[in-house]
Amino acid sequence: MLYPASFGHDPLFPKTSDFGVVDKDEASGKGVICYRAFRRGEIIAQMSGEVIDVIRQHTLQISPDKHLYDPYFSGYFLHSCEPNISLDMKNMTVTALQDIPENSYLYMDYAETEDYLFKQFPCSCGSRYCRGWIGGKKEQMSVISGPAVLTVNQ
Repeated sequence: MLYPASFGHDPLFPKTSDFGVVDKDEASGKGVICYRAFRRGEIIAQMSGEVIDVIRQHTLQISPDKHLYDPYFSGYFLHSCEPNISLDMKNMTVTALQDIPENSYLYMDYAETEDYLFKQFPCSCGSRYCRGWIGGKKEQMSVISGPAVLTVNQ
Protein backbone atom coordinates (compact mmCIF):
# COMPACT_ATOMS: atom_id res chain seq x y z
CA MET A 1 0.00 0.00 0.00
CA LEU A 2 1.17 3.55 -0.71
CA TYR A 3 -0.34 4.84 2.53
CA PRO A 4 1.25 4.10 5.90
CA ALA A 5 -0.31 1.27 7.95
CA SER A 6 -1.52 3.88 10.47
CA PHE A 7 -4.11 5.04 7.84
CA GLY A 8 -5.89 1.69 8.06
CA HIS A 9 -6.53 -0.91 5.38
CA ASP A 10 -9.31 0.35 3.09
CA PRO A 11 -9.45 -2.06 0.12
CA LEU A 12 -9.64 0.94 -2.25
CA PHE A 13 -6.44 2.52 -0.93
CA PRO A 14 -3.80 2.66 -3.69
CA LYS A 15 -1.62 -0.45 -3.77
CA THR A 16 2.04 -0.45 -4.81
CA SER A 17 1.17 -3.17 -7.33
CA ASP A 18 -1.23 -0.73 -9.08
CA PHE A 19 0.44 2.69 -8.63
CA GLY A 20 3.77 4.36 -8.07
CA VAL A 21 4.91 7.89 -7.34
CA VAL A 22 7.84 8.38 -9.71
CA ASP A 23 9.95 11.13 -11.24
CA LYS A 24 8.33 12.03 -14.57
CA ASP A 25 10.66 14.70 -15.91
CA GLU A 26 12.45 17.87 -14.83
CA ALA A 27 9.53 20.16 -15.70
CA SER A 28 6.78 18.08 -14.05
CA GLY A 29 8.64 16.56 -11.13
CA LYS A 30 6.99 13.55 -9.53
CA GLY A 31 3.74 12.06 -10.74
CA VAL A 32 1.49 9.07 -10.12
CA ILE A 33 1.77 6.30 -12.68
CA CYS A 34 -0.61 3.36 -12.86
CA TYR A 35 0.85 -0.09 -13.43
CA ARG A 36 -2.43 -1.57 -14.60
CA ALA A 37 -5.24 -0.41 -16.88
CA PHE A 38 -8.46 1.19 -15.63
CA ARG A 39 -11.78 1.51 -17.46
CA ARG A 40 -13.73 4.72 -17.94
CA GLY A 41 -16.06 5.30 -14.97
CA GLU A 42 -14.13 2.97 -12.66
CA ILE A 43 -13.33 4.18 -9.14
CA ILE A 44 -9.59 3.61 -9.16
CA ALA A 45 -8.66 4.58 -5.60
CA GLN A 46 -9.71 5.98 -2.25
CA MET A 47 -7.71 9.00 -1.06
CA SER A 48 -6.58 9.68 2.48
CA GLY A 49 -4.33 12.03 4.37
CA GLU A 50 -4.35 14.75 6.97
CA VAL A 51 -7.12 17.38 6.85
CA ILE A 52 -5.57 20.81 7.41
CA ASP A 53 -6.81 24.40 7.22
CA VAL A 54 -4.10 25.86 4.93
CA ILE A 55 -3.12 25.44 1.29
CA ARG A 56 0.22 23.68 0.86
CA GLN A 57 1.99 22.01 -1.97
CA HIS A 58 0.44 18.53 -2.33
CA THR A 59 -2.93 19.55 -0.83
CA LEU A 60 -6.34 19.23 -2.44
CA GLN A 61 -9.25 21.45 -1.45
CA ILE A 62 -12.10 19.72 0.36
CA SER A 63 -14.01 22.92 1.19
CA PRO A 64 -13.08 26.63 1.27
CA ASP A 65 -11.24 26.20 4.58
CA LYS A 66 -10.27 22.49 4.56
CA HIS A 67 -7.56 20.79 2.51
CA LEU A 68 -6.39 17.19 2.21
CA TYR A 69 -2.63 16.91 2.68
CA ASP A 70 -1.60 13.69 0.96
CA PRO A 71 2.15 13.41 0.33
CA TYR A 72 1.79 9.70 -0.49
CA PHE A 73 -0.58 9.56 -3.48
CA SER A 74 -3.09 12.19 -4.59
CA GLY A 75 -0.75 15.09 -3.81
CA TYR A 76 1.31 13.95 -6.80
CA PHE A 77 -1.42 13.88 -9.46
CA LEU A 78 -0.15 15.84 -12.44
CA HIS A 79 -2.16 18.57 -14.16
CA SER A 80 -3.70 18.43 -17.61
CA CYS A 81 -6.34 20.66 -19.17
CA GLU A 82 -7.69 17.38 -20.60
CA PRO A 83 -7.51 15.10 -17.52
CA ASN A 84 -7.91 11.32 -17.37
CA ILE A 85 -9.18 11.29 -13.75
CA SER A 86 -11.72 13.19 -11.68
CA LEU A 87 -11.69 13.63 -7.91
CA ASP A 88 -14.72 13.46 -5.62
CA MET A 89 -13.52 15.39 -2.58
CA LYS A 90 -16.69 14.60 -0.60
CA ASN A 91 -16.20 10.84 -0.87
CA MET A 92 -12.40 11.03 -1.34
CA THR A 93 -12.47 8.88 -4.47
CA VAL A 94 -10.64 9.00 -7.80
CA THR A 95 -12.55 8.00 -10.94
CA ALA A 96 -11.24 7.32 -14.45
CA LEU A 97 -12.71 9.80 -16.96
CA GLN A 98 -11.59 7.61 -19.86
CA ASP A 99 -9.94 4.26 -20.35
CA ILE A 100 -6.45 4.56 -18.87
CA PRO A 101 -3.83 2.16 -20.24
CA GLU A 102 -1.25 0.61 -17.93
CA ASN A 103 1.96 2.63 -17.43
CA SER A 104 0.05 5.91 -17.84
CA TYR A 105 0.37 8.94 -15.61
CA LEU A 106 -2.72 10.16 -13.78
CA TYR A 107 -3.76 13.70 -14.74
CA MET A 108 -6.35 15.86 -13.04
CA ASP A 109 -7.41 19.42 -13.82
CA TYR A 110 -6.26 21.37 -10.77
CA ALA A 111 -9.13 23.85 -11.26
CA GLU A 112 -11.58 20.98 -10.61
CA THR A 113 -10.87 21.04 -6.87
CA GLU A 114 -8.92 24.24 -6.16
CA ASP A 115 -10.29 27.77 -5.75
CA TYR A 116 -6.70 29.06 -5.48
CA LEU A 117 -3.47 27.19 -6.16
CA PHE A 118 -0.50 27.07 -3.80
CA LYS A 119 1.52 28.28 -6.80
CA GLN A 120 0.29 29.13 -10.30
CA PHE A 121 2.31 27.92 -13.28
CA PRO A 122 2.50 27.97 -17.08
CA CYS A 123 0.88 24.87 -18.53
CA SER A 124 2.72 22.57 -20.88
CA CYS A 125 0.16 19.75 -21.06
CA GLY A 126 -0.05 19.93 -24.84
CA SER A 127 -3.82 19.35 -24.86
CA ARG A 128 -5.91 20.95 -27.58
CA TYR A 129 -7.83 22.49 -24.65
CA CYS A 130 -4.73 23.88 -22.90
CA ARG A 131 -5.45 27.10 -21.02
CA GLY A 132 -1.79 28.14 -21.06
CA TRP A 133 -1.64 29.32 -17.44
CA ILE A 134 -2.93 27.27 -14.52
CA GLY A 135 -4.59 28.74 -11.47
CA GLY A 136 -7.56 27.83 -9.33
CA LYS A 137 -11.16 28.24 -10.49
CA LYS A 138 -11.47 31.62 -8.73
CA GLU A 139 -8.25 32.90 -10.27
CA GLN A 140 -8.24 34.36 -13.76
CA MET A 141 -5.51 35.71 -16.00
CA SER A 142 -5.88 38.96 -17.92
CA VAL A 143 -3.53 40.55 -20.43
CA ILE A 144 -3.20 44.35 -20.22
CA SER A 145 -0.91 45.56 -23.05
CA GLY A 146 2.04 43.51 -21.96
CA PRO A 147 2.63 40.63 -19.58
CA ALA A 148 -0.22 38.68 -18.07
CA VAL A 149 -1.64 40.07 -14.82
CA LEU A 150 -3.43 37.98 -12.19
CA THR A 151 -6.94 39.01 -11.22
CA VAL A 152 -8.87 37.27 -8.47
CA ASN A 153 -12.64 36.83 -8.76
CA GLN A 154 -14.33 37.01 -5.36
